[in-house]
Amino acid sequence: MMNFIYRILLTFNSTSLLLVVYAIKEQCIINWGNIHPKLDFFPDWFSYILYFLAPVLLTIISLWLSHLLSTDNIEKGMVEEIEQANNAFLPSYLGYFFVALSVTQCETLCFIFAILFVFTFFSQTLYFNPLFLLFRYHFYYLTTANRVKIFVITRKILKDPKIIDLPKLKRINNFTFIDKEK
Repeated sequence: MMNFIYRILLTFNSTSLLLVVYAIKEQCIINWGNIHPKLDFFPDWFSYILYFLAPVLLTIISLWLSHLLSTDNIEKGMVEEIEQANNAFLPSYLGYFFVALSVTQCETLCFIFAILFVFTFFSQTLYFNPLFLLFRYHFYYLTTANRVKIFVITRKILKDPKIIDLPKLKRINNFTFIDKEK
């Protein structure tokens, strides 16, 4: 059950920047005076900062919750190939931003977001969250000795497949793992 909840959170985190870009494009600002008259001094751009901080906070929560996932490991000698995936997802995210900038109605955005959310949730490896980059995480495809390609999120710089040792992996799904060792 925890794994399912975690996957929902990761999916939302990886797609939520679409909503942030749309809110900024539409100039949706928080009317601070309605919340409390003394808060009316906040400038409009402060709303945009809060919109961006919401996915950042959810990413921090997801990183913290990852310790509740089941533990797995990759022992030295089990990896045959390394492929960095940091840049592989950039076109997808640029596409999200272009969609957010071109959508004119909120209802349309909701349907597009729902479709992206479902596809991301049911994909086996698309939990790429660009905000992880802010926390110094890197994304790799590792091909194991059994010729299985897995997606690993880690703070480590992986260069040599022969010496990769990941003893504290947390399993997101059968093909996606997050490394909790610093």
